[in-house]
Amino acid sequence: MSDCVLFSEMPTACGQVIARATLNAPKALNALGLDMIQALSAKLDEWEQRDDIVALWLDGAGGKAFCAGGDIVQMHKSMVKHAGEGRNPFTEQYFAEEYALDYRLHRSRIPVVVFGDGIVMGGGMGLLQGADFRLVTPRSKMAMPEITIGLFPDVGGSWFLNRLPGKAGLFLGLTGVHINGREAVDVGLADRMVDGDADALLAALAAQHFSPEARDNRAVLYRVFKQHEADMSALAHPLTDHLPLINSLCDGESLQVVVEQLLSAKDRDSWLDRALGTLAKGCPQTAHLVWEQLDRSTYLSLAEVFRMEWCLAVQCSLHGDFREGVRALLIDKDGKPGFRHRSIADVPRDYIDRYFDCPAPVHPLASLGEG
Repeated sequence: MSDCVLFSEMPTACGQVIARATLNAPKALNALGLDMIQALSAKLDEWEQRDDIVALWLDGAGGKAFCAGGDIVQMHKSMVKHAGEGRNPFTEQYFAEEYALDYRLHRSRIPVVVFGDGIVMGGGMGLLQGADFRLVTPRSKMAMPEITIGLFPDVGGSWFLNRLPGKAGLFLGLTGVHINGREAVDVGLADRMVDGDADALLAALAAQHFSPEARDNRAVLYRVFKQHEADMSALAHPLTDHLPLINSLCDGESLQVVVEQLLSAKDRDSWLDRALGTLAKGCPQTAHLVWEQLDRSTYLSLAEVFRMEWCLAVQCSLHGDFREGVRALLIDKDGKPGFRHRSIADVPRDYIDRYFDCPAPVHPLASLGEG
């Protein structure tokens, strides 16, 4: 098996096992390649059949990032190759397997722990949000920055952004603003901030006596992580400080109204300036997709959310803005994407509606949530 993910097992004091998976592409900030997704899925097939595994632990190698997102460089290659063809086999496969993995973590019978140290963005957020214990550290830096590249907050973003307080989810999707671990805990994108030493936490877990019952094991994990809670008081929290203003500015009957209110806000500081600067320069198509995905997913099940997002993601790969956004940010690095529409007001409604159409005759996630 490829070493793109490192697998190990740690025995506990009671003879049971903690299963560990470490994303192992540190030079790429552990960007989630298809080989990683397949390696994780195959190992989960094995681990989930065993009765001696009391927890699944997922982290990243290198000390800089848990996971900085999906492998959008490989996606760009596939989008160039299949431009104008109406189907993209690579992105169809990639997003189907990624979302199936994310869903699997959400529904795992074995408690899942994700150690979100360092950079956690995009696809990394999808893994983190599927965990029972979403751990962050004082070094965590989190975002859903898809507005900069013409994609949208996927990997279940329609689910978890809709569950944040007030208009925080809409604001994070429209601005791609970075938040720290304290803010993630404050708004519900993480469960606990712990100290930055994964090995110490794993050693503490290995010393515990676990039970055959997953419910009891969740209580053991909870107690250990509470004992290793980090002091959050020194970290700034501009997102929560600005939340009343964000709620006011994002209170509008349409995307255009909300964006106009945001960009014309008078009460601005450097943090809000940066966030709104990203919105102003971001992809108009993405802004519409953020608005629509949150609206349409309000009453969807988690499986329905991933099916909807698969359609959106593959459609993005078939349209030019995603390809152009990746080119400008990561390939040519000129920082000057030529998005199709110049402003949010220029994007036709029926153009956005077509992104929600399934581009395949049979949806690859049709059976998700069954059984």
